Amino acid sequence: MWQPATERLQHFQTMLKTKLNVLTLRKEPLPTVIFHEPEAIELCSTTPLMKKNTHNGYKVTYLGKVTISGTQFLSGCTESAVVGLWDRRALAQEEHLPANSLLEIRPFQVRLHHLDGRGEASVTMDTYQVARIAYCTADHCTSPNVFAWIYREINDDLTFQMDCHAVECESKLEAKKLAHSMMEAFRKTFHSMRSDGRIHKSGSSDEFATDDSAPDDSTPEEDG
Repeated sequence: MWQPATERLQHFQTMLKTKLNVLTLRKEPLPTVIFHEPEAIELCSTTPLMKKNTHNGYKVTYLGKVTISGTQFLSGCTESAVVGLWDRRALAQEEHLPANSLLEIRPFQVRLHHLDGRGEASVTMDTYQVARIAYCTADHCTSPNVFAWIYREINDDLTFQMDCHAVECESKLEAKKLAHSMMEAFRKTFHSMRSDGRIHKSGSSDEFATDDSAPDDSTPEEDG
């Protein structure tokens, strides 16, 4: 609607006075704004993440075990047992079995983890106390990829038997590495038990064979 110039001027002055009055009446101080440094926060998924178990070791094919006689073991003492286990697999027509286990050697314990269908270590495993291992070697005529160890198994009636366990590694080098890792674990266990007073300086103990030369004889030689 058209208004004369005088009326429009009056209307503008009235609006301006109203706004000025509002501004004049607000004499309270404005709130102080304090800025804080942003805090570091961790964003988490609503779905809990399962921690993946990692194991240090080598994938191997467990060939089995054979009970052997004797208490003192020298070079070549595992050969006949390994031949028997190797022939048993050949009779079963399983010449190219995939790796079914993960052999993990620790200072005081050897763990043989069973692999699941995806080839990952499962919770099922067999354990061997390093102090009961009498001999280990990676030197076999049957196959250079075979690593074996002799373990003193204690039965329920407290009697014991010597079992030769064997695994097939993916290469000759891995078999050699396992042999050296086993010997390092044996030395650490031996020194720990000696410092704790659980074995005498002569090396005799309920957990070790009386033949002190057996561990040294089992150390595989490096190929030139």
